[in-house]
Amino acid sequence: MEAVINEIKKPENLVYGKTKVLTDNVMHYCPGCSHGVVHKVLSEIIEEMDIQDQTIGVAPVGCSVLIYNYIDIDWQEAAHGRAPALATAMKRLRPDRYIFTYQGDGDLAAIGTAETIHACNRGENIVIIFINNGIYGMTGGQMAPTTIEGMKSSTCPFGREPVHDGNPLKMTELLAQLPGTAYVTRQSVHTAGAVRKTKKAIRKAFEKQKENKGTSVVEVVSTCNSGWKMTPVEANKWMEENMFPFYPLGDIKDV
Repeated sequence: MEAVINEIKKPENLVYGKTKVLTDNVMHYCPGCSHGVVHKVLSEIIEEMDIQDQTIGVAPVGCSVLIYNYIDIDWQEAAHGRAPALATAMKRLRPDRYIFTYQGDGDLAAIGTAETIHACNRGENIVIIFINNGIYGMTGGQMAPTTIEGMKSSTCPFGREPVHDGNPLKMTELLAQLPGTAYVTRQSVHTAGAVRKTKKAIRKAFEKQKENKGTSVVEVVSTCNSGWKMTPVEANKWMEENMFPFYPLGDIKDV
């Protein structure tokens, strides 16, 4: 019996273990939120690349403002929308470090639009992780630049109407046109297969940074079931049926 127990304890029999880069702090996100899944994937990549002591993240303003409580690396807080500018300074001062921003659609595609576009146009050698759930999740579910046509929010309760509210902004396609971007992709984390693709995409973005290729942008189309007033299952289904046709998944640019 002792021999059997020792065999079970051997590392090669371990099927799954939580990465040490992810802390034991209880996450504050709503049940069903996509942020926790992306945090897990990002932490695993940092561990697998063995770059925990070489990585610096830029924390945003928004739902993921407390990301520094969950991923055990060096962090710097940025003013709302200014993460790419701060990441630019950090990378230029410490070119030996892996620098990434982690931003929601309100942070990146609204107040931070100019910072995002100009950092990508300059080709700053950073990684931008872009969580797009189509609304302002933290402040009450208001309409965002990424809210799709017909999508309801607290400030367009009957659905977004382009004539009145303007058109939704496909930020990722816009960034792909800029000469400074090296890798631009759109992924999701609503299924196990999608999680694997997102992990592969973020890993590629970090490798592009190692090769000094320029800016990499990984958009993750996400749910906000509390903001959307849906169950997690309903939110995933709604995202598949409504978000994905407008925000199709896959690589947009890879040079």
